[in-house]
Amino acid sequence: MPSENTPRVIEFFDASVFLGMNSDDEMARVACKNFFASRMDRSLSTSLEQVGFCDNVIWRYARELQDVYYPFMDLLHSIVAIQRRPYSDEQLHRAQHDEDLTGLPASDRLLCSQVHTSGGRLYTLRPHLIRHLQIAASPPPTGHELTFPPPAEALYRASLALRVPLSELRE
Repeated sequence: MPSENTPRVIEFFDASVFLGMNSDDEMARVACKNFFASRMDRSLSTSLEQVGFCDNVIWRYARELQDVYYPFMDLLHSIVAIQRRPYSDEQLHRAQHDEDLTGLPASDRLLCSQVHTSGGRLYTLRPHLIRHLQIAASPPPTGHELTFPPPAEALYRASLALRVPLSELRE
């Protein structure tokens, strides 16, 4: 267990984990929800691009579903210390020139570069990123379902009217 003086590893999450809270797969849904519910008092990080990926998925659903999803998402972004990080010049350069990242799509190269240069750990549902040896990555751990503090839990329950297929989250 880290001491108070030991710096915490920067915990990154990608869109698959954020949207995974609304996965149609119960095991993935609970794991992703627990990732956030167990870190309400911590700082988490994601790239600005991953926030955009989340919106891009949600905007494909009917307006009525968006209207029950977004109140929870808005509140969660307000009560959890989420650092939405832009890419640095160093990360852009690494993403373009690091041979270990060759073969990954540009957005994944950027994400891996950001996590690596920050000395962080990425939480993702995407198997090809979990297997990538260049970064520390893992799926969120499974376990019994935790709850968010009120009123977030009620908004979360309402948001479950919108379910994202697990197959879409793993792309």
